[in-house]
Amino acid sequence: QVQLVESGGGQVQAGGSLRLSCAASGRSFSKNPRAWFRQAPGKGREFVGAIQLSGRPIYADSVKGRFAISRDSAKDTVYLEMNGLKPEDTAVYYCAADGSAYGRAVSYSSPSRYDYWGQGTQVTVSS
Repeated sequence: QVQLVESGGGQVQAGGSLRLSCAASGRSFSKNPRAWFRQAPGKGREFVGAIQLSGRPIYADSVKGRFAISRDSAKDTVYLEMNGLKPEDTAVYYCAADGSAYGRAVSYSSPSRYDYWGQGTQVTVSS
């Protein structure tokens, strides 16, 4: 059974930092695009960032310069380092994996690109 399991969420004050992890099991995604999305109450799922096929990360403008995505291919785990957190970053954070390690005509920022999703982890930033 393929699983993506997030961890590292929690509550932090504005300006603080958190590091989320997303570990894969059941199959390898070590060469596949991986992404983070988030969903705040009453809002749709929002793209946060992704590691492209090239290995290069991309980010939403709202988190650029504050968040960083990295991966440990040996552990098949991706990380989301979040610094300078703001109350508007409060959301459930989901990791996602593309089932294909080949190019696809779907944007990295589109949820439809990703075939596998984690269960989500809550991040709450208080002012």
